[in-house]
Order: sequence, then C-alpha cells, then structure tokens
Amino acid sequence: MKAVIIGAGMGGTSAGIALRQLGHEVEIYEQVTENRPVGAAISVWSNGVKCLNHLGLEAETAALGGIVDSMSYIDAFTGETMCRFSMAPLIDEVGQRPYPIARAELQLMLMNAFGHDEIRFGKKMVAVHDGPDGATVEFADGTTAQGDVVIAADGARSLARDHVLGHAVERRYAGYVNFNGLVPIDEEIGPATEWTTYVGDSRRVSVMPVAGNRFYFFFDVTMPEGVPFERGTAREVLAEEFAGWAPGVQKLIETLDPATTNRVEILDIDPFHTWVRGRVALLGDAAHNTTPDIGQGGCSAMEDAIALQFAFRDHPDDLHAALATYEASRTERAADLVLRARKRCDVTHGKDPEATAAWYEELRSEDGTNVIRGIVGNIVGGPLT
Repeated sequence: MKAVIIGAGMGGTSAGIALRQLGHEVEIYEQVTENRPVGAAISVWSNGVKCLNHLGLEAETAALGGIVDSMSYIDAFTGETMCRFSMAPLIDEVGQRPYPIARAELQLMLMNAFGHDEIRFGKKMVAVHDGPDGATVEFADGTTAQGDVVIAADGARSLARDHVLGHAVERRYAGYVNFNGLVPIDEEIGPATEWTTYVGDSRRVSVMPVAGNRFYFFFDVTMPEGVPFERGTAREVLAEEFAGWAPGVQKLIETLDPATTNRVEILDIDPFHTWVRGRVALLGDAAHNTTPDIGQGGCSAMEDAIALQFAFRDHPDDLHAALATYEASRTERAADLVLRARKRCDVTHGKDPEATAAWYEELRSEDGTNVIRGIVGNIVGGPLT
C-alpha cells in the first residue's frame, strides 16, 4: 500500500513511522519550509510516551524529557504552597513516566526517525480527491500526489476536514490566550524537578522542566478573542496582567525572552465522529482540535497513529475495513479528551467563578489523590493503555 500523509507534525510523522513499520510505502508532505512548531514545549503524558516507545523511540524520548518528580499549586498572590505531591503514584499506576519535551526537539526527533530528507516541505495542499482506485492531493505549486490512501494530518485549520465532512467547521474560542516559551531553570521560580503552577484570578502561570536545564513556561490570560498584540512586547503585557502576583512569577517575567515568547489564542472544535470519507482519513488536530488544558492534544494524535497501524495490521487486504476500524476505535476516545479538556478549561479560567473558587479551596487540602486520579483517567483508554 502507498500512503500519502499531509502534515509533518507529531501526528503525521508518527503515522508515517507506524505505517512504515508494517512495510507500507509512505510519503509525507508539509506546507511549511522548515521545522517551526507552534508553542515552545508539550506535556507528553504516559500514553503519548508509550506511543513513542512503540515507534522505537524510547531512549531518544527519555533523553529529551524533563524529569517531573512532583507537582505543586501555589497561591498566586501570597506565594503560599497550596499543595505539593509526588508523581510516583501516577507512574506506578500507569507504568510509564511522563515527559515534558521542547516541541521543536520532539518534532525533529520524529522527522529524523521517519527520514528528514524524505519529507517534502513547502507543499501546501489546496484540494484532495477520492476515487475508486486511489486518492489524489493537489498542491499550491501545481503538483499532485497519488496514493492508495490519504492520511490528512493537516492541523487545526484542516482543509481535508472540510472534504471529509462535506462542510466547513467553525473553531470555538476557549476564552484565553496562552503565552509560552523556554527559560533556564531557576529555583526562585520553581523547583528543578517539579511542575509548579501558580493559580488565582481565573489564571495560571506554570513551569515544568525539559531537557537542557530549561523550564517550559506558560501564562494563561483570560481576555476577549482578537486583542491586538505586537510580537516582542510579552514582558510588558505580562507584567501588567500579573502585577501583584508572587515573587516567582515576577522573576519568570523578568527572565523570559520577549523575542521568543509565543502568544497563542486557544481554540477547540466540537467533537465529531466522521473521520473517513472513501480513501481519505483525518488524524490529529484535523480530527480533534482541543485546548491544552489536560495536555492530551499531541498524545491523542500519537494514539491515532498507533490505532491506524493496528487497523492496517488487522486488515492487511482491505483498506476500507482498516479505515472503518481506525475510525471506530478513535472517535469516542478523542471526543472524550476534547470535552474533558474543555471542562477543565472552564473551571481553571473562571467560566463559573464559584466553581473556580471551589477548585482553589480543594487544592488547599489536596494530597494528590484527586489530581492523579484525573490525570490517570486521561491517560488510560488509548491503543496502548
């Protein structure tokens, strides 16, 4: 079988590696001209790590991952520790340590595992066509690609999604903007092996370690959609938005590099359950664009890739049966994660102020049991968990 994959993000490259493990011919096309992922880092929870291990990348993943031995929540204004607990019970229960990883480094690892030089960059899809004997993709440069199947991992603004569903889908603004980047580890901001989150006023500021003695940081700022922003002004914006917050937050604002700090408006898409049309199948954000509030967006895309591999393994001579199996195995699981993230987003960001205040109070008596139960609930249920 020949598979044409659109998109060289985490989902697309994972799918390419997974299908090659079965011996299929795979071509990957990517519209950007270089590896420039959106966002500084990603929480690869245990289900995502298991997917990378399955793809033969266990050692490389561990080398890129930060070590998170504990989690803590800090009162935004007083700097008081509301709760702190070990991650050991989670690791023991699911059998795999999670890793925060710099996004560009994770992306490069996957590209190299597939074959970086074999990825066709600068190829923007403008149309996809399905036929009885194959599928064809048209690119903006006038070229085409043909395959037995097209795996569309073309992201949150997916053109292929419109083709599969037969109509365009509106993305939903989640109510906040995420500023993120990388800084050197500084114990004044948070412990070097801890995921530290400052909470208050329906906002979050968080740091977690990645390889290279760095923290991945993010600030969640509740604001209307479309507020103008000039790149390079993140420090001034965040200093104003988080005036009066704890010393660790002020140190983070002083430390960050405004030139490399990303600003992302957070959106998601209502779940849908049609991922396949003929020989065209959706994967990753194209199928289940989610908010990052439970850290499962990239993990879910990698689960898609493994589920796709299993479907073709189990139906080697029937492409349509394989795609139907893939769709049936993934839509409910992925939809559940989108809705879990949306629910967590609403609590964290003050959609119901009373619910947010109650969450803050719960954190003050939290011993880790409830938080870890929730994380485990997100992790289990995929093809390897």
